Amino acid sequence: MQGEDGTWPIEIRPFTATDLPLLHEWLGREHVRRWWGEPGPYEQTVEYYLPAIEGREPTDLFAAVLSGRDIGLAQTYLVTDYPDYAAVVGLDDGVAGLDLFVAEAELTGRGVGTAVIGKVVGDVVFGRAGTTACIADPDVRNLASIRAFEKAGFSRVRDLLDPEDGELHALMRLDRPGLPANG
Repeated sequence: MQGEDGTWPIEIRPFTATDLPLLHEWLGREHVRRWWGEPGPYEQTVEYYLPAIEGREPTDLFAAVLSGRDIGLAQTYLVTDYPDYAAVVGLDDGVAGLDLFVAEAELTGRGVGTAVIGKVVGDVVFGRAGTTACIADPDVRNLASIRAFEKAGFSRVRDLLDPEDGELHALMRLDRPGLPANG
């Protein structure tokens, strides 16, 4: 699975409605549920994710693929498309958000998350001409996620209280290469 050069050959593909049963199963895995919350019934997963898959919500969902096997989820969006969230993080136009998880527990802690971050940021986030920066906000207790973002070049800007879950999150940021840093 890992390349001869020590890298993970991650690919990404858009999520489809046929992926929803797998996504629901992933959300129920203990190591995912710990940070993403209880998935609820399958119908709730469909209700939450199908609008994005069908383009009715401004979030893009991707499957992370390793050696032909789906191994996780990545979602990205423009922060300004979600005004309540934009108010919490306090950022301007052109900033994209990124959330992800590696669904296969045996692949966690091995650099796969960092590889997924790099692939999504390089191919999708900064593939959009107007995107100036990418942010993420892992729970401050999720040290593995914070490390993965740091290894992918993100810096911890500050901590913030997320009104949705009432928990403290680390605001991580990566500016588009070639632009002046802005925090």
